Amino acid sequence: MISCSTIQTVPPINWQALDRAIENIDRYGWIVFTSSNGVRYFTDRLAELNREPSIIEGLICVAIGPGTAAKLAEKGIDVDTVASDSRAEGALESIIRRAGGKEAIRGQRFLLCRAAVARELLPASLRELGANVDDVETYRTVRPDVNMKQIVERFEAGAVDAIAFTSSSTVSNLAEMVAPIPLESLLEGVLVGCIGPATAATAESLGITNTVQPEVHTVAALIDAITARLTVI
Repeated sequence: MISCSTIQTVPPINWQALDRAIENIDRYGWIVFTSSNGVRYFTDRLAELNREPSIIEGLICVAIGPGTAAKLAEKGIDVDTVASDSRAEGALESIIRRAGGKEAIRGQRFLLCRAAVARELLPASLRELGANVDDVETYRTVRPDVNMKQIVERFEAGAVDAIAFTSSSTVSNLAEMVAPIPLESLLEGVLVGCIGPATAATAESLGITNTVQPEVHTVAALIDAITARLTVI
């Protein structure tokens, strides 16, 4: 297995928005964590402000994906709802179910702890249902500075059978990191695993069509889907 990071998580440019949300945490009825990174940066910031994770007790805590739920449990935070589907669509469905229907969303106040660049579907859909949503930058993802020479050589030598992408950013960043070599050319004959439709769409926009997706959009399911396809091949 070859490990090649194409995204790196870093703190927000400034903490003002998150600090303000923490200071006014009692205003919210719901808090939504979309990734384990969001949990880590949120709780790290609480520690820097000398606040305890218990300040969110009383809020309905939503974790998108089992990995996020596990990270919250590690930090001693009780999770009320876990969206098994890591896409925004699955998160929205889980929230609506927990609330008791779409009508119950109206007037509710949500705090979304997410990356700076993320799909707008979840906050936009909640607002359409009448919710008040603060979509707060909790961390950023950037392209790491990696020497790609050996990685490219392995692809060109045909030493790679499959590659796993866990977000759209991992695809677009890799394309930039191997430039001027077209990513489509580099991945010719390689099975491309994409964690979900948005990631697959990014790959396909770059001319990559040999993709596989899991039915459940988690890393574990992605690995299973890749393994199953390689076994068939």
